[in-house]
Amino acid sequence: MSNSLDQILRFTFANHDVRGEIVQLAQSYHELTQGHDYPAPVQHLLGELMAVTSLLTATLKFEGHINVQVQGNGPLNYATVNGSHQQALRGVARVKSELTGDSFRDLVGDNAILLITLTPEQGERYQGVTTIDGDSLAACIEAYFQQSEQLATRVWLFADVEQKRAGGLFLQALPGTDGLDGFQHLTTLAETVTGEELLNLPATDMLHRLYHEEDVHVYPTQDVRFFCGCSREATMQALRSLSQEELMDILKQEGALTLTCDYCLTDYVFNEFDVQSLHAHQAPDQAQ
Repeated sequence: MSNSLDQILRFTFANHDVRGEIVQLAQSYHELTQGHDYPAPVQHLLGELMAVTSLLTATLKFEGHINVQVQGNGPLNYATVNGSHQQALRGVARVKSELTGDSFRDLVGDNAILLITLTPEQGERYQGVTTIDGDSLAACIEAYFQQSEQLATRVWLFADVEQKRAGGLFLQALPGTDGLDGFQHLTTLAETVTGEELLNLPATDMLHRLYHEEDVHVYPTQDVRFFCGCSREATMQALRSLSQEELMDILKQEGALTLTCDYCLTDYVFNEFDVQSLHAHQAPDQAQ
């Protein structure tokens, strides 16, 4: 089994109705944050948010996407990470004022919410919302599962801004199980985990350290990657919502029409010929 980072490892226990996951991120975390000039505390939160989105994405029973978003009234307006069932992640944060502290609560303020949105490729979209009462993202995720699904859940999240590494450990009692003794036993053992271990040790070594006396079934690892998904074609489609007159006015004022992707910061530049072509290729009833 590969020991490389940017992977998620799923596991279950033969003698306990509990499932678990370990995710470790490096290159994907670097790519998500590079070029954005986020303050260190925001980068740290994005690392944790990326890790937990990957962990939650691995629990999906359908093909589609999950989005985890934090909205607050603190200096951090919002932070969001989206993940697909193929473990392709992208995310962004918005900082509206100067940071006055570096804790989770300092960032999001005293009136914040957590939104988790599930979007299947086939089926209805579902969104769950909960007030952020805890002092960490992990505590918020745990509270969300207790409130929305009544599933005992524990999450440990870590991020190292300097090394550009992030990771997380996830334990959850299986749906429909009554006894929580096994879950409590396993979480007690997991309380010993440190960021140094989770960010730097191979996931299988982590499992052995925590649960060497347990019968653990390990599933094949899945690669995690940063993937924005933006394109010139999608950007052109967005421009078609504006009239040709409006676009030409922007061209005259700016000299060029440039749209920058919020996620990967790719610039898409359009000239006068491009603008004229946008509406020329539309059907008559779509033209502005």
